Amino acid sequence: MSGKEYGIEQESVDVSLEELYQKYRKYSFAIAYRMLGTVTDAEDVVQDCFVELEHKPLNDIQNPRAYVAKMTMNRCLNLLNSARKQRETYVGQWLPEPLGENADLPADWLERKDMISYAFLVLLEQLKPIERAVFVLREAFQYDYKDIAELLGKSESNCRQLFSRSRRILSSGESAPEAPNNPSINNSSRVKLLERFTTAFLAYDVTAMLELLAEQPVFVSDGGGNVHTVMRPMVVRKGVLALLTSRRVLTVLRERDVVHTVINGEVQLAFLKDGEVRETLCLRLAPDGEHIQNFYLMVNPDKLGHIHIRTEEASVKE
Repeated sequence: MSGKEYGIEQESVDVSLEELYQKYRKYSFAIAYRMLGTVTDAEDVVQDCFVELEHKPLNDIQNPRAYVAKMTMNRCLNLLNSARKQRETYVGQWLPEPLGENADLPADWLERKDMISYAFLVLLEQLKPIERAVFVLREAFQYDYKDIAELLGKSESNCRQLFSRSRRILSSGESAPEAPNNPSINNSSRVKLLERFTTAFLAYDVTAMLELLAEQPVFVSDGGGNVHTVMRPMVVRKGVLALLTSRRVLTVLRERDVVHTVINGEVQLAFLKDGEVRETLCLRLAPDGEHIQNFYLMVNPDKLGHIHIRTEEASVKE
């Protein structure tokens, strides 16, 4: 693809600002959320971009879509560079903000679920801002290197190097994400695995939980200093098992109503109190689709505002 779906070809600009907003708002958000991992910041970036367009003569913009992409990416890079310093003082582990299925997203948002999955956003945190920009544009939006270079103000060869470096970082060791085309990882089998996990978790069943864990599972929790939780990642199988079957840790989760809901394009778990989401647990499966590789527990209330449970979901209790 040569940017034809997302943006470099010439197009008519004989439209109003409102028409541009309606046409490219979701596209801008799709870039910003993948870059920033937070819904609020992504929404702010989109708003800022179109506020700036209010002061631009639209007839001077030969390619609105590419122009919006460049404005979005520039703001994201600025935010990421400052956010890296802020996250150094973040209390506990920082995880991306989960996004529910009821969000107002582009029609093509979930065509490649591996490019928006929660695990994918976590992996992107390993990259430097410019590496993340190149990787997102290339992998998630399938831009040509020439187009990426134009958007980022880099040379084409530099963009190729940045992409190759990013691929090496993300594919090394346990960082490699689950294979999206593995037939064993379909929605039905995923739900069954979630049910098995929930049953084992609620029953403190050591044997059943052990059967579900991958060889080197990882458990990460984000409370943001607002809620008491596990402060450091647990990376040893014995430790993760003990954590998930302990009668002293994570006890509040067992007091909730547990439901399945779609988060970042995949069925995950939400924990409700009085019908409101208080925690989410996103699982990354091992490549075999039968074991759980990573656990991402979100308990920070500031990052749960975009997860809303439908009535039919809330009625399903484990």
